[in-house]
Amino acid sequence: MANTDRLRQIAEAVREAGSLGVAELADLTGASEMTVRRDLDTLAAQGVLERFRGGARTLLLRGEEPPFALRAREGVEIKRRIAGWVADQIADGETLVLDSGTTCLEVARALRGRRVNVTPLSLPAVNALTDPPGPTTVTVPGGRPRSGEGALTGPLTLTSLAALRFDTAVIGCCGFNAAQGLTAYDLDDAAVKKAAVESARRVVAVADGTKLSRTAHAFVAPASAVHLLVTDAEAPEEEVGALAAQGVDVRTV
Repeated sequence: MANTDRLRQIAEAVREAGSLGVAELADLTGASEMTVRRDLDTLAAQGVLERFRGGARTLLLRGEEPPFALRAREGVEIKRRIAGWVADQIADGETLVLDSGTTCLEVARALRGRRVNVTPLSLPAVNALTDPPGPTTVTVPGGRPRSGEGALTGPLTLTSLAALRFDTAVIGCCGFNAAQGLTAYDLDDAAVKKAAVESARRVVAVADGTKLSRTAHAFVAPASAVHLLVTDAEAPEEEVGALAAQGVDVRTV
C-alpha cells in the first residue's frame, strides 16, 4: 500500500472509530507497528488526530469538518477531473469568484495560465494562480485566513464581495442536497459562500458524490440557487434526480 493511501486509511479509521490502538491499525493496513507509529506521528503533526501511548484518537466531534490536510489527500483524482471539467466551461475573459476548499483549489490549478479574472477566497488558491506569474488576473479580497487552510473570512471578505460582481461563482460544498440546499460546517465560511453566491450571475457547485448525502449545520443557499453541479459517478441517483427537479443542471465526470 502506498504511503499516502495508508495515511488516509489510518486517518479515516481513527475518525470513524473515535480511537484505535497501534496493533489494530497494523492489522488493518498490513504495515508494521513501527510504520504505523511513524504514520500516527505524521498525522498528529498535521492536526488530523491526537496521539496517545499505544494509539491515537480523533480530534473531531461528529459532524465536524475534517482538517484541510486530510481532505487534501482524499479523492484527489476525482477532484482533478471535476476541476478540469469546470475549467473547460470558463470562457477566456470571464470574471469569477473561487471558493475555498480542496476541490476549488484544484480548479485554481486548472485555471492557472488562463486569461481570466479570478477572486480566490483562500490563500492556497492565490498561490496556485500567481506562481509562476502569468496572464491570469488575480484580485485578492480582504479578510482573515482560517487556521490550517487559509480560507478568507470575516467582515473584510464580505465587504470585498459586496463591492464586486462576477460572471461565475465556483462554490465548494460541505453538504448539498435538494431538501437542505447548500450547507457548510463553519458559520463564517457559510457567510462568505452566501456572499459569493449573491454576487454572481451563474453559480457552479463542485462536490464529489459523497457530499450529496450530507448536510452540515450552517445554511448557505437553497438548491435552486445553484445553476450547475459538477460531481462524480458516486452521486446518489435519487438525489441527482431531486436536484434536477429543482432546476439544477447536474453533470457527472
